[in-house]
Amino acid sequence: MAEKVKVWFDSEADYLEVQFREAPGFMRPTAHDAVMERVDEKGHILGFTVLGVSQFRKGHPLEAELAVGE
Repeated sequence: MAEKVKVWFDSEADYLEVQFREAPGFMRPTAHDAVMERVDEKGHILGFTVLGVSQFRKGHPLEAELAVGE
């Protein structure tokens, strides 16, 4: 069965959000300054956000590692 992913982009705020699953959680930083991950209380990834999306050049992908929960 396919799972849905929700994606929001706010051009005025230059902000992208990707949500893998709806559940209570919180944001925490990653090693990449522009990326925050949304996790549940066990550290499972619920989604992520990217700030300053327009700063990334075409043909040069953003790479960031998201933590894996317990």
